[in-house]
Amino acid sequence: MSRLTRRRALGAGAAAAGLAVVGAAPAAPVVSAVPAAPSEGSRRTDPRTPQPFDEVYLGRRIQGGPSHAGGHHDHHAGGWAVRIDGRELHVMRNTDGTWISVVNHYEPQATPRAIARAAVLELQGASLVPVDLA
Repeated sequence: MSRLTRRRALGAGAAAAGLAVVGAAPAAPVVSAVPAAPSEGSRRTDPRTPQPFDEVYLGRRIQGGPSHAGGHHDHHAGGWAVRIDGRELHVMRNTDGTWISVVNHYEPQATPRAIARAAVLELQGASLVPVDLA
């Protein structure tokens, strides 16, 4: 007889829960969690879409905007480039929409601007050193 693994136990639990739902009374109608698409006349921007920025933060120039390089690692950053004092900060977008960088990999931030600011704080005046990710 085969051993019971965590995967099999979870699968059996999910199957049992599914069977229990089938035998239950009819549920209320399902309401879609997907927001309706804005009409063509409204020009609202999606709050999850990062906005370009160019500012001086704590004496360091931080910039961010759409990347047009099309490089090997461009898919990680969702088509975005972030720079500190003209040097590229490698950033990556997580599946939950947060952003991380090589400087603060374990501190996700909501936007590329926030990740650039967090990197400036972490660098404490040090220069950003290029990272070869190849």
